[in-house]
Amino acid sequence: MNKNFFANIMRGFLKPKMKREFFGYNFTTVFRFEIIRTLKKKSFWISILALPVLMAAIGGIVYYGSTQTQNATSELANEKFSIGITDNSGLVSTETIIQMGIEFINDKEVGIAKVKSGELDAFFFYPTNLKAGDVEIFAQNVGLFENSKYQSVAHSILQSGTIEKTPPDVTAILSNQITYNLQTFKDGKLYDPLMEMIAPGLFLVLFYFIVATFGGQMMNAVVEEKENRVSEMILTTIRARTLIVGKIFAFMVLILIQMLVIINLILLAYLLLGSFINLPSFDLSSIPFDASRILTGLLIFVASLSLFSGLLVAIGAAMPTAKEAGQFFSIPMVLLFAPLYITPMLMAGITNPAITFITYFPFTAPVTLLLRNAVGTLEISELIIGVVILAVSAVVVFIIAARLFQTGAVEYTRRMSLKGVLVKKK
Repeated sequence: MNKNFFANIMRGFLKPKMKREFFGYNFTTVFRFEIIRTLKKKSFWISILALPVLMAAIGGIVYYGSTQTQNATSELANEKFSIGITDNSGLVSTETIIQMGIEFINDKEVGIAKVKSGELDAFFFYPTNLKAGDVEIFAQNVGLFENSKYQSVAHSILQSGTIEKTPPDVTAILSNQITYNLQTFKDGKLYDPLMEMIAPGLFLVLFYFIVATFGGQMMNAVVEEKENRVSEMILTTIRARTLIVGKIFAFMVLILIQMLVIINLILLAYLLLGSFINLPSFDLSSIPFDASRILTGLLIFVASLSLFSGLLVAIGAAMPTAKEAGQFFSIPMVLLFAPLYITPMLMAGITNPAITFITYFPFTAPVTLLLRNAVGTLEISELIIGVVILAVSAVVVFIIAARLFQTGAVEYTRRMSLKGVLVKKK
């Protein structure tokens, strides 16, 4: 039987208008055109490479600066200089005094006089009651930064004597060297909530990164076509709804391509440079992979990205210029990430009307659902309702974006009125 038999029967019964909608020829054309056109642009690949290069440059500067600071601090701490002390506390170890070649001075005034004359570089006076009185340090000035070495050495001398006179267990407790091994159970099995969060939580991190990094690109792409009057010509041959939906899905695919390239570059840099700059190693085998929560996170992520993409395209279609569109970009950003301000409540599994509202409200649901899924406090009923709301909202936003784009294609000087667009006849 011909593999096109059933398709030919369907084409015979469908009207011409229905053919275009059912088989989506124009959608495929728009989708393919947007992806190919963007992938051919040098600016697209430059923007991909610019982000990891910038991150690497900033990381390198921070790493170099911290390394230099640590080296300078170590050099100062190990630097030798002549010291005299008066110990009225009785806590300084005699062995420490001998090992460091410190001069013991009975009279405070004598010690100060030796520093003034240059005979000693520093003199430390430890009072009888350390809690009530200050440890006084008299020393030669060696600069604002290097003067800090005197206090470090004075503290080390006192600490060495105290440790000698304190039981090891007490010293470990006071210096916070005691380690604790906590094991928690769920349904009779070992359960580490922090490790369980990692895999499903990646969708929240990915969503935040996409919105913050590529949201403006998506919105400006639509505004630029309006400003260049390209959209006005395109709409003479392609329906606005097909064009907008094709663009939105193409943008989503392009964003995922960018993300994959960036992630691969970061992983490559980690493998090549991780040992050189002493980056911490990760054992991926120790990360639990809960298939149900990972699939749930993926479902929420796709629905959320669709809604957000449609919203940005709608804003771009409604605004006459990229400058005005950028002013409205902050509004969805604030709504989307407002739930992060009550992260402790969401992670604790608290349920109240406010939590229920932000779980189901379309513009706060993405982050709320992703976060609650990551910590394991999302019920199956809440998941179903939340995803349905996101999907329906995405479809509604797509329709509104199409109308705004169709009407706004010839509006170059004023913002589109949402009310005016919705009451227009199809």
